[in-house]
Amino acid sequence: MIRKILKYGASVLEQMAEPVNDFDTAELRESIADMWETMYSVKGVGLAAPQIGLGRRISVIDVSAGEDETKKLVIINPEIVEREGAQTGEEGCLSIPGFREPVTRANSVLVRAKNEMGEAIELRGEELLARAFQHEIDHLNGILFINHLSALKRDIIRRKIKKLQKAGEWD
Repeated sequence: MIRKILKYGASVLEQMAEPVNDFDTAELRESIADMWETMYSVKGVGLAAPQIGLGRRISVIDVSAGEDETKKLVIINPEIVEREGAQTGEEGCLSIPGFREPVTRANSVLVRAKNEMGEAIELRGEELLARAFQHEIDHLNGILFINHLSALKRDIIRRKIKKLQKAGEWD
């Protein structure tokens, strides 16, 4: 089922998500299926559970945007254990539509997480995948990409969003 993607201003987006402890549930399988369907419906490459109102440490990532089934990743309770290098690239967010800004992140990361069966996994991401890992894990920690911008750029975006909210164009 396609879920509504929450936009900037929803409190769950700026809260630490809760860890998943029970992996053998229909609720978890349904949530993950809904996340895939929702992400692909808007042509995203990553989606974190808080973006659809679930305060759980779950993210789905597919840097092929649905073109390559082998690129689909589910990371649950993830943590970045190693970062290397740096890359700067334009970044946007499904929860802050219409805004894209350059963000500097590590070029390579090692992530420890659980898969949807609760098995421990380690994944290395470089370039776009590293950026996606960092962006989605930030979501699980209540951090949005605009938190990586200068105070001035962040303030400009917030003011533009307030105008959109007043005009009824930001739900």
